[in-house]
Order: sequence, then structure tokens, then C-alpha cells
Amino acid sequence: MKKVTIGLVGFGNVGAGVIKILRDRKRFLSDKTGTEVVIKKICDKDITSKRNVPVDKALLTNNINEILDDPQIDILVELMGGVHPAKEFITQALLKGKHVVTANKALLAECGKELFALASDRDKSIYFEASVGAGIPILKSLREGLVANKFLDIFGIVNGTSNYVLSQMAKDGCDFSVAVKDAQKKGFAEKDPTLDIEGIDSAHKLVILTYLGFGKLVEMKDLYIEGISRVTLQDVGYAKDLGFEIKLLAIAKNVSGELDLRVHPTLVPKGHMLASVNGVFNAIYVSSDLAGDLMFYGPGAGQLAAASAVVSDIIDLAQNMKAGMFRPKLNIVEDTAIHKLRKIDERLGRYYVRLIVLDEPGVLAKIASVLAKFGISIASVTQKERIARMGSVPIVMISHEAREKDLRLALDAINKLNAVTQKAVAIRIEEL
Repeated sequence: MKKVTIGLVGFGNVGAGVIKILRDRKRFLSDKTGTEVVIKKICDKDITSKRNVPVDKALLTNNINEILDDPQIDILVELMGGVHPAKEFITQALLKGKHVVTANKALLAECGKELFALASDRDKSIYFEASVGAGIPILKSLREGLVANKFLDIFGIVNGTSNYVLSQMAKDGCDFSVAVKDAQKKGFAEKDPTLDIEGIDSAHKLVILTYLGFGKLVEMKDLYIEGISRVTLQDVGYAKDLGFEIKLLAIAKNVSGELDLRVHPTLVPKGHMLASVNGVFNAIYVSSDLAGDLMFYGPGAGQLAAASAVVSDIIDLAQNMKAGMFRPKLNIVEDTAIHKLRKIDERLGRYYVRLIVLDEPGVLAKIASVLAKFGISIASVTQKERIARMGSVPIVMISHEAREKDLRLALDAINKLNAVTQKAVAIRIEEL
């Protein structure tokens, strides 16, 4: 039986889950794979706090060099998170001849190009299944199960915190701030939820999905990123009335050879499967040329869900090592038909627009005149119940297909009208 030895850095929630699975299912895994995984060292800056899995104190260290300098350790499992010092630890591990398993989406999104190149130069592999969707096997499916396919679109609900907040607003009719506090109370949101609610975490994962789906290692600056903090309870209710749910989507689309990459709140038709994904669950909807449309769904976080994906990577690497295989590309090949990145200004689609205006004659005509000037036509318009304390009324419109740049110019002009009392809100609609 092949023995593979690992060193784990980052003994937090997921790290403890990995140790638990490897311990509790040692015989199960060896029977299935013919491989024994040996835990040689566990490194963390805190080695005194109790975890939910007991370990021999001799395994614990707060000196990373006890892993990096140990020639018997085959795989560094990095679960500490953050860009630094994780990048430096992984770099040293590769230079010292070790393979790497990581769940670190921020690190891969920001430094992936450099790390993957180094791994290839050193004939080593970096596996990262747990970086997107926790236990959902989306990355393995893209690179192996769908290996013969070319991908057209990828739409992902990949941040459980934001999805929980929007779901609570829709289900319980609570304001955004109340939903965020509820998520924090239940442990679904960090004390500072900015990375989640402003779309940064989703963008990190979109970089990785784009790499797997289209072979393009883009940078964060190449993505348009917009969070959910401006979505109001009224928007959620109005969207429902119009037959939509609001979701924070990570989107990668091949539009006539241009790669369209975006993270933003999106109106999703109620009849689509993504509209029914609620709470902290994640879902990735993939359109491919051979297998058609597929959706991958499951918990996007959680100790054992994420640890399951990490263990899967460890076993995959162990199997490859046993067979004497080295797979630097992981079946990832650049789609050469894609010749440029599409800017958000060029996005074509329908929009939901909410305006708060004075309740007086002629206002709607002025707004329609501005929209017409910029080539924006309206599919439907509804005037909602008057806001008594403000003497204003909400107007909700759905546009026909329009170019993003034109809509923005139109809304900038509309916001300057004396009758408009609040800045307009526009949310993109995706025709899924």
C-alpha cells in the first residue's frame, strides 16, 4: 500500500475537520484507494486551544520549518487563509519539492498565476477543490467530468453569507441591516462582513471558475464587482412582484469571443433553479456545448463539507503520485477563441430600475424623455404606493435590452432632475 505523508498548516475549523476525516475514515479510505495518508505534522500559531478532534501533542508545532524542511512530507495542506504568509509557505513548499493542497481562494485569485507557474517549473501540483463551493465537486467536474466540453456560461451563487441575507429579506421581510445582524448572530457572517456582502469573496471564486472553465487566469481588476449593500427590502419585494428573485451572482460568459466577467446583484426569473437556492447554500449553473445545462448545488461552507473537498484533493494527489503521474495543467487549456475581456460598459441586457420621485404631474414624462435620449426603451413601468412621510412615490421600471454605458448616462441625467429625491437604483436582469 502506498503511503503519502502530509503536513497541515492551519489547524482551525476546516483543518480540524480534515484531521477528523483522515482519522475516522482511515481504513475506509485505504480500502477504497489503496493509499494510506499519514499525518506527520500540524502547524498553527495556536497549538494550545482545544479542537473537536484530539491529536498527539507531538504532532503539533508553531514552527512552519518543521514541515517545510522535512523531506518525508510529500504534501503541504494549507488551510490558514489569507494571502500572507500563506503565499510564502506554499512557495517554499514547492521549492522544496512538495505538492500543495489549499482551500485559499483569495491567494489563488491574487497570486495564482505566479504559484501555478512555479509548481509547473518544479514538476509539482497545486490542488484547490475546496476553494469554491466547499464540498460541491464543481472544480473536479469542470476539469474531469466535463473534460470534453467547451463552456458557454457559468453562473454562481458562491457566497453563503450574501445568499442568506437576501433570502432572509425575501422570506422574513426584514431590512438589509437586520438580515446581516441575524447572519452574524448565527455564525454565517463575520464580524466585518465586507468581503462577503461587497462581492469580493465571490469575485475570488469567479477568478478560479474562469480559470477552470475558460483556461484564463484573470486578475481581480479584470472583474466588475458590485455587492448587495444597496439592495433594499423594497427592491426584493418589487422584484418578487415582477416574477424575479434577487441573487448575488458570479458570472462568466463567452459572448462572441469576448469574456464577460461580473459579480453583482441580479434579477433571476423565479422559474429558474438558481432562484430557489436559499440560505447559506451555494449553486453553480454551467452551460456546456456537449453536456448541456447543469447545476451543482450544496452547502457552500461548513467544517466537514470543506474538509471533504480537501481530503478529496489529498487522495487525488496520492493516487497520481502512486501512479507516477504529474499533471501540471489539471486538464486546463486556454480557450483560444476568446480574444478579449468585455468591459461592463458593453454589457447588453435588460435592467430593473427603481426611482423615488416627487408625486406631481409630468415627472414620468420627463424621465421617459431622458431615457429616450439615450436610446433606452421601457418594457413596463409601475408607480408604487406613495411614501407618506416623504411626499414621494417609487417608480419601478423594466427596460428592454440596453447597453450598460447608455443606461448609466441616462440615470446620471435622471438623478439631476429636481423631481428625483433619491439616487436611482439599477439591477441587471439575466436571461437564464
